Amino acid sequence: MKFVSDPQIKVKIRKMNERVRWQEQSIVHRGIDQTRMVLESQTTDSPEFSFLVVGDSGTGNHRGYNPQRQIAEQMVSERETCRFVLHTGDVVYLVGSSEYYLQNFIRPYREFIVGGEHPSRIAYDRMVFNFPFLPVPGNHDYYDLPIVYGILSATALPLRRLLGSKLDLDVGWHGSDRGNAYAKAFLDYLQAHKMPGELDRHLDAHYTASTSTGRCLRYQPGRFTRLPNRYYTFRSGGIDFFALDSNTFNEPLPIPKTKQGDIRRQNLELDRQKLEQEKLAMLEMCDRLNPQIPEEAEQLDDLAAKLEQVDEMLMDIDKQLSPDRTAATDVEQLEWLKKRLIDSWRDSEVRGRVIYLHHPPYVTEATKWNQAQTLAVRLRLREVLDGVADAVGEAARGRPLVDLVLTGHAHCLEYLRTGNTGHGDSGINWIVCGGSGHSLRRQRPEGPMLQEALSPEAYRLGRQSGSETASRRVAESLLFVGRSGQGSHKRRPYSCLRIDVLDGCPPKFRIRPLVVERFEGKWQDISIKPFVI
Repeated sequence: MKFVSDPQIKVKIRKMNERVRWQEQSIVHRGIDQTRMVLESQTTDSPEFSFLVVGDSGTGNHRGYNPQRQIAEQMVSERETCRFVLHTGDVVYLVGSSEYYLQNFIRPYREFIVGGEHPSRIAYDRMVFNFPFLPVPGNHDYYDLPIVYGILSATALPLRRLLGSKLDLDVGWHGSDRGNAYAKAFLDYLQAHKMPGELDRHLDAHYTASTSTGRCLRYQPGRFTRLPNRYYTFRSGGIDFFALDSNTFNEPLPIPKTKQGDIRRQNLELDRQKLEQEKLAMLEMCDRLNPQIPEEAEQLDDLAAKLEQVDEMLMDIDKQLSPDRTAATDVEQLEWLKKRLIDSWRDSEVRGRVIYLHHPPYVTEATKWNQAQTLAVRLRLREVLDGVADAVGEAARGRPLVDLVLTGHAHCLEYLRTGNTGHGDSGINWIVCGGSGHSLRRQRPEGPMLQEALSPEAYRLGRQSGSETASRRVAESLLFVGRSGQGSHKRRPYSCLRIDVLDGCPPKFRIRPLVVERFEGKWQDISIKPFVI
């Protein structure tokens, strides 16, 4: 039985469209662009500015300490000199349940929310931010629980163990309702305006900004702080920011119906059986450990992290093996991104572009690089960027098509740079900011270099030129901050980022990691030298 369930992509798209009343007559009639917003600011839109980045944070107190709150305090100390916060997803664990927003979001970030001095009085679907807080949804923000879960949990031993206090999980008794909790918390939930004339009055009050693509939502800190959609764009200091929902284009590519495809399916089935056996053994071990004994508490912490990784790998395999699966993907969002990037390159007022999304196309965290979902996101973003490259042509003048890509999902802080991938994602700076509160992960034992298998055509051409290699190096990790050490010497460096955008075209970015480490039962600030990219 699956511990969590992930809605189908077509369901995610349909439900999210319903919640924002996507392109209904009243919206189209007013010429409103539901994918764009304008940030209202009390200061001039100078080209030099700073912003904060946080991700995979949505956890509460665990074993007497709260990593997310430690990171939030780092953010508060930087807020006065920054314009906004970007969140790379997974705002609430484990399944985006509405009842966990108070503990796992509102209390940790109370200084960023109006009325935060009394967090228990703030309803998760009535939050107003006094400082722009701009997230994208993560996979956990969409997750649900099987209907029979609550019934069986009383009698099924593995479920009792997984839910038990020894693992200290933020589970709840229901899920996100296919992303509904996230939508009510952050999006302009237009579906709630059902009385005659109510929607029209709301649109006329809050969609007052004027841009080249039409009217759009005006984000007003302290007054009205809703996002127009699950994916959206805004501009600051001459930089175009593109927020994506990668949960709707991460579907693994179909396994071909060939002999090699059959072998791959068989191998995946064997991998699944092995992982299920490992999971059961770990659950049984958890049942024997005492969290009151420090050494055994550390073992439980390691086991909890490994169980999460195993569940991720099982879900990835299940997606590949699903018998009724089609190669669903969010074509509309990807076409939107391609068009908006092309328009951005043709706009003389724009000097740079930043994308942020949840799933990282490039990453060296222990389990992510070989996941089918990672490959799917990488290939679909490549298709977009290849299309942009064809349209932009010489206008790029050797520049990367995107100046910076920010992601989460992998529970670490990592900076990577792609080399020549043979595609439009060459030469791009990629930063994974997913170590802001939840259980941290280690770097893969293979190290910082990422190799990718060549396509049959590329391999054939390589052989003709004298190369026998079937893969090429596509990226290198230049910084990795994650879990390390063992037992009582284990290090847990939680992190977020301050990014200073410098003047000039193309822009430069000064990256300032903000890291606080849990080591031997104490917190300590960790200094990592800022670097410019």
